[in-house]
Amino acid sequence: MGRQDCDWGSNDEIWGHYLMLHGCTPVVLPKACPRCMSIREFAKRYPKGIYIIGTGSHAVAVIDGDYYDSWDSGNEIASFFWKVPE
Repeated sequence: MGRQDCDWGSNDEIWGHYLMLHGCTPVVLPKACPRCMSIREFAKRYPKGIYIIGTGSHAVAVIDGDYYDSWDSGNEIASFFWKVPE
């Protein structure tokens, strides 16, 4: 997708485009706290399903209430997410 769109694959719009082409649904979350939520809170609120969470500078997978990352990103604030179809 990055090559096709002449941009880096890590750009939110590039991987978002890829996810959209594969049937994923985007949802924007509130940016203003106290309505904002951390990755950890998101995982508790959505205990079933597969999601890709974007923080604006990072992406995290949440699968059935557990988040997966190369470091503990649970305190990062979620900006948007993609629901992956099952």
